[in-house]
Amino acid sequence: MSNDLMKAAVLEKPMTMTVKQVRRPSPGPDEALVKIYCIGVCGSDLHYYEHGKIGRYVVDRPIILGHELAGEVIQVGDQVTNVTVGDRVAVEPGVTCGHCSYCKSGRYNLCSEVVFMATPPVDGAWAEYAVIRSDFLFKLPEGMSYEEGALLEPLSVGFHAMRRGRVGPADRVLILGLGPIGLLGIQAAKLFGVTEIIASDVVPFRREMAFKLGATAAINPLEGKMSEQISLLTVGHGIDVIIESSGSSSAISDTIGLVNRGGRIVYIGLPTVEKVPMDINLLIDSELDVFGVFRYANTYPAAIQALKRSEIDLRHSITHKFALDDIQEAIDVARNEKDKSIKIMIYPDREHAENSNHN
Repeated sequence: MSNDLMKAAVLEKPMTMTVKQVRRPSPGPDEALVKIYCIGVCGSDLHYYEHGKIGRYVVDRPIILGHELAGEVIQVGDQVTNVTVGDRVAVEPGVTCGHCSYCKSGRYNLCSEVVFMATPPVDGAWAEYAVIRSDFLFKLPEGMSYEEGALLEPLSVGFHAMRRGRVGPADRVLILGLGPIGLLGIQAAKLFGVTEIIASDVVPFRREMAFKLGATAAINPLEGKMSEQISLLTVGHGIDVIIESSGSSSAISDTIGLVNRGGRIVYIGLPTVEKVPMDINLLIDSELDVFGVFRYANTYPAAIQALKRSEIDLRHSITHKFALDDIQEAIDVARNEKDKSIKIMIYPDREHAENSNHN
């Protein structure tokens, strides 16, 4: 099997993507080979495509992108016991060392030795097959689609944010920025029992999508003062928790003044500048709790269990589906049609793309 080839979309250099035959990976003793059913397009994939780097991670050789995936186990190493051939699985794309203090304390997302799919120099999953250490595979329950399995990855960011912010049913939550992470954050908030979710974005389509995914109100931050809009919507009660996923420097600064005294702010979106001004006096005087989010940890089993008991369908965030052969078209839509695209799903098998059209 190690000599077999597979089809993959390879980023040769910035702005140059080629679908071609590459060597199919073989699993090691503690790994499994997964036949990929679908893979999402993430903002980081687009950033690597356009700029060839994110921070210290530089594309200096051809690389396969994509890290939001689900598929079927077709081969396992001789030490694997948690999955078997034929299992339908979601793949957690960041494999950590398991030995450092962060891993042992349960905060393995902070492990400095993490090997994360589609982060140079590690190949990702815009391909027919992928190999992953088996303890980062999670069986999909009956009734959960492959698409939902792939969407567990971006959902996990919101799920982790809710945990970090100690979000509960009594909280009024404001989500700033309605890209895929913010929109799936709405569904994560619902999984945590939140019933008052205000969403904010400048794009009308995304505000409309927010209602579809469970927001109770939506704000255009360009139409009047945010504080006044929030006060009106909450009848003066205000916001207990802000989830900031836009990465806008001004939005990040504004959060200090938009949340209730004693409230919590969770920062997900990365700004394009190194420093953002903050009203620290107000933060201290209001006794705010401020949290950062870096990916996620221990979210897949919990999210799967929560989804099994809910009416939430993650597939509502999927707006476009493409075969792997049409990856360039998918990238073009993701880059140029932000006003009408949210989550784009890629299928190595064209037939799966055609047969899974909008549920």
